Amino acid sequence: MDIGQFFQDLFVGYSNFMWGTPLVILLLGGGIFFFFYSGFAQFKYFGHAINVLRGKYDNPDDKGEINHYQALSTHLAATVGMGNISGVAVAIVMGGPGAIFWMWVSAFFGMATKFFTCSLAIHYRGKDSLGQLQGGPMYVIREGLNKNWHWLATLFCIVGMVGVLPIFQANQLTQMFYDVVLVPNGLGESMIETSWFSLRTSDLITGLILTSIVAVVVIGGIKRIGVVAGNLVPFMVILYFITVILIIGLNASKVPDMFGLIFSDAFSGDAVLGGALGSLILIGAKRAAFSNEAGIGTAPMAHGAAKTDNPIHEGLVAMLGPAIDTLIVCTLTALTILVTGVWDDGNAEGVSVTIDAFNSAIPYGSYILTICAATFAITSLFSLSYYGEKCYGYLFGAKNKAQYRILYVGSIILGSVASLTTIISLIDGMYATMAIPTMISAILLAPKVKVLSQKYFGSLRSESRRVK
Repeated sequence: MDIGQFFQDLFVGYSNFMWGTPLVILLLGGGIFFFFYSGFAQFKYFGHAINVLRGKYDNPDDKGEINHYQALSTHLAATVGMGNISGVAVAIVMGGPGAIFWMWVSAFFGMATKFFTCSLAIHYRGKDSLGQLQGGPMYVIREGLNKNWHWLATLFCIVGMVGVLPIFQANQLTQMFYDVVLVPNGLGESMIETSWFSLRTSDLITGLILTSIVAVVVIGGIKRIGVVAGNLVPFMVILYFITVILIIGLNASKVPDMFGLIFSDAFSGDAVLGGALGSLILIGAKRAAFSNEAGIGTAPMAHGAAKTDNPIHEGLVAMLGPAIDTLIVCTLTALTILVTGVWDDGNAEGVSVTIDAFNSAIPYGSYILTICAATFAITSLFSLSYYGEKCYGYLFGAKNKAQYRILYVGSIILGSVASLTTIISLIDGMYATMAIPTMISAILLAPKVKVLSQKYFGSLRSESRRVK
């Protein structure tokens, strides 16, 4: 019996079941509802959101653990990662260029979703079993809804502990090391064979090294994670931007055609098996959810730790996330893959597609991408642990949340040796399940955010008139 194939079939079936039409309606429809229900207020104050992020309105006496910038950086460290390098490639290979359009659509409305979910995360912060203030969908549900809904908080935490495991990041970083470093040097072919499974020895060794690196940082908790993320996120974004903009610039004449291809394919579904437009939208929504996690529930846990007593401040900061990681970073990655023409050769998947794009465009492109991806992936590995610990602490007591780190760190090894199909199906299925409590609670409590935002934005307008 091939145990690997058994789990792959199990997780693929679970993912396909969860990502049905009802969930897409909940995520995309919910985002559209938030967009119109808010009266577009948060988009009108995009510049104000940047000033909040810069700390212009910070109050050192406010409750919380990390500042606005560190909260956004902590979440971006988890989202601006392999989902932007490998996830985009997965979307294009599975659904063609048109999948990128539906990632954009999901991200645009996801900005409104994050505004609501992260505003609620501050307004309905609750105390854990140690009396410390915490934020996240489970506390929003517990503090904002009656007991008939509290089972949703439990469901969120159970699937959340699995959904935030760093197995996708570990898997793709391991694959990249194999493709870029080992294969060109004739290494990495040694196998471990048993009657139950087979795996590359190099994958196991890489997983063990990653495990050691991550263990050192995650033991320090959210404050250390926030500092590390705050220092590394700008570096990794700038480094990646310079590289992909160089590649796109070298192929600038192809860019208009590639945008045209994205728009034309977005409504055809020709690149999807069976030619179904609904399948194309689903692929885009899945990869957008993995890229920016709007509506999934991880962002409210990071932003719920921010030092602020103003829910709207954090909602404004949080909505910047999808703009950065999907509308900007994912678009640059997509154009890099499309202008180099490597996306339709059918010989690679996941991060290997992006490696081919970099290699075909610039000298030593694969090595440059490896440096970028290592920074992306490792910061993701640091940040995701915080979410799992909060879920574990909610279920089993805050004093025991450090126990989760054993599961978290150990999963890196499993992610390094498992197949991409198994890993991505498991995470997709868990994310889909996490979205249900997050979106239901946000929709039910949306009137509270609207009241808070009308009051806050009204005061801003009054202050602006007084200044004039």
